[in-house]
Amino acid sequence: MKMLINGPEHVVSDALRGMAAAHPDLTVDVENRVVVRRDAPVPRKVGLVSGGGSGHEPLHGGFVGRGMLDAACPGEVFTSPVPDQMARAAAAVNSGQGVLFVVKNYTGDVLNFDMAAELAEDEGLQVAKVLVHDDVAVIDSSFTAGRRGTGGTLFVEKLAGALAEEGAPLDRVTAVARQVSESCRSFGVALSACTTPAKGGPTFDLPADELELGIGIHGEPGRERRAMMSSREIADAAVEALLADLQPDGPVLALVNGMGATPLLELYGFSAEVHRVLGERGIPVARTLVGNYVTSLDMAGCSVTLCQVDEELLRLWDAPVRTASLRWGC
Repeated sequence: MKMLINGPEHVVSDALRGMAAAHPDLTVDVENRVVVRRDAPVPRKVGLVSGGGSGHEPLHGGFVGRGMLDAACPGEVFTSPVPDQMARAAAAVNSGQGVLFVVKNYTGDVLNFDMAAELAEDEGLQVAKVLVHDDVAVIDSSFTAGRRGTGGTLFVEKLAGALAEEGAPLDRVTAVARQVSESCRSFGVALSACTTPAKGGPTFDLPADELELGIGIHGEPGRERRAMMSSREIADAAVEALLADLQPDGPVLALVNGMGATPLLELYGFSAEVHRVLGERGIPVARTLVGNYVTSLDMAGCSVTLCQVDEELLRLWDAPVRTASLRWGC
C-alpha cells in the first residue's frame, strides 16, 4: 500500500508538526503529544480535555479551539494516549474552575484517563469525567466492555464545549455532557478495510462484493457481513438500528460521517437517504453535519449518529465554534 509518510514510527509526530505549522492558534507540543488552544487557560472557564488513538482525524486535535475542546492528547495509531499526556493537558487548561475529561469507551482510554484524573487530583485539580458509548452495533467487543464510543463524541465535545465557553460551572458542564452522551446513538458501515502505517496493508479481509454492517472505528467486527448494498438500503439498515435503540420523541441532530476514504459526493447522496428514512418515521432533523469527522484512516464507508436535542442543546449546537476542523459563527 502506498502511504504519504516518512515511516510508521514518525507518522504521529510528523502530523503534529504539520498541525503546528498550519494552525498558529494552537500550541502543539510534539514531544509530549498535547494539542492546546493557544489562549489556554481561559480565565473563569472549565477546561475540556479529550484524546485517543491517532487515525481518527480530525477527532480529537481538530476540535481544539473556542467553543469546543481546550486540549487533546493523541496516542499512537489506534492506541490510547498515556496518563502523563492527559494530566499535562489538564494542567495546561486549568483556570481554577475544574477540568472535564471526555472519554470514548475503549478499555485503554478509560483506564488511562482514570489514572490521569488521579494524577491531576493529586496536584489539586478538580476533575470530572464523561464516558461516550454511543455505538449500537454491538454490546461488547475486543476493545470495550459495553458499547463503543464513536461519532457521538463530536456532539459531546461541541455541546459541552459551548456551555463551558459561556462560563458555566463544572457540575453543569458535566451534566450536559452526560445528557448528550446518553442522547446519542451511532452505527457504522465499512465498504473496505483500513490500513495502519505499521502493517502497511488491510487490517482485515473484506471481499470486494461485500460490506460490514456495524463496523467499529478501529476495524472491529460489526453485526454481520452482507453482499454490497445500495445507498438507500444501507440507510434503511443503519437508521433502523439507531431507532430501535434511541426512539427519539423530538428533533435530532444528524451526523453523516465518512470513515476516511468516502468522497463527499457519496456522503451527500447517503445523507439524502438518511433524511428520507427519518422523514418516513416522522422524526424531524434540526441540523445535519456531513463530512469526514470521526474516521478510521483510509477506510471506505460511513457512519450515522443521531442525537436527540431540546431547545437548549440546539442553542449550544448553534453557538460559535472555531477549531481547525469545525467552525461557524465566529
